[in-house]
Amino acid sequence: MNGENMKQNIPVYSFVAWSGVGKTTLLEKLIPELKSRGMKVAVIKHDDHEFEIDKKGKDSWRMTQAGADVTVIASDTQAAIMENRRVSMDVLLSHVANVDLILTEGYKLGPWPKIGICRSGSGKVLPEIKGNYLAVVSDLPLDVDCPGFALDDKKNIADFIIADMKKSVINNEVGKCN
Repeated sequence: MNGENMKQNIPVYSFVAWSGVGKTTLLEKLIPELKSRGMKVAVIKHDDHEFEIDKKGKDSWRMTQAGADVTVIASDTQAAIMENRRVSMDVLLSHVANVDLILTEGYKLGPWPKIGICRSGSGKVLPEIKGNYLAVVSDLPLDVDCPGFALDDKKNIADFIIADMKKSVINNEVGKCN
């Protein structure tokens, strides 16, 4: 974690897998489970491709097209900050506050504990990463030295993350396994 988030003491867990394996689907199930336990959850999604969050011709789009380095759009119910430049993960994390947990989708190379996802129907194996997996979620039997969960086991995955968060606070460390 970066220095700012360590000061905020917000744990970060990365869900990693190859494209099309089911990261988003798993997080769509896990987030409501964590929320039902009173947790405030942030998600940072990594995208290897260009993406568009504003509509062509709208005011914020026009400001960006005019050359604004940062464009903010806000209403009474939501806000978005569009950084129209490359932004490091440390900076992104420093913008997140007032949550209990940050989940990332992707960021295989980041320093945060990783939960790997592998699904038989995808034909893709678990990504090889530097370091270790904290846990693995799969519908396949895998030879790994860490806890494993079924793809639809949102309750036990949430239990595991919450227990690891508590352990991290007590020991000031995050458990890892291969």
